[in-house]
Amino acid sequence: MDESYKKILLEKYPMMSYITYGGNDYIGIIQNVDDSMTTIYDISSLKTDEQKIAFLQLAEVWWWESNRLVPINVFLKKEWEIFRFTLKILNSKEVEIKVGPYVSLKEIALRKSKRRSITLVRKMP
Repeated sequence: MDESYKKILLEKYPMMSYITYGGNDYIGIIQNVDDSMTTIYDISSLKTDEQKIAFLQLAEVWWWESNRLVPINVFLKKEWEIFRFTLKILNSKEVEIKVGPYVSLKEIALRKSKRRSITLVRKMP
């Protein structure tokens, strides 16, 4: 992918991430990152300009209308199914996230499990 294209894409679309894996560069939307796997929707897998425009339009909907903690495929469900073929599953140990946001369902689960429980005690007169 052309370096100037990468720079423009990453500057104009804040939801896009740039990662390297096995000597290859990937730009797209990270679906999930955990200890063993990183999954990314790779924009370079799209063949036509129409597909790229639809990809970026739906990505903007997800970015601006969600809390960004939910993966794009969960938030958009049926609209996003057409981009399933762009999903790359990579070994997290070899992935380096250079720029951009990512979703981690593991982190969400950890945050929720840290909530405190409050016990109400009634004082007797």
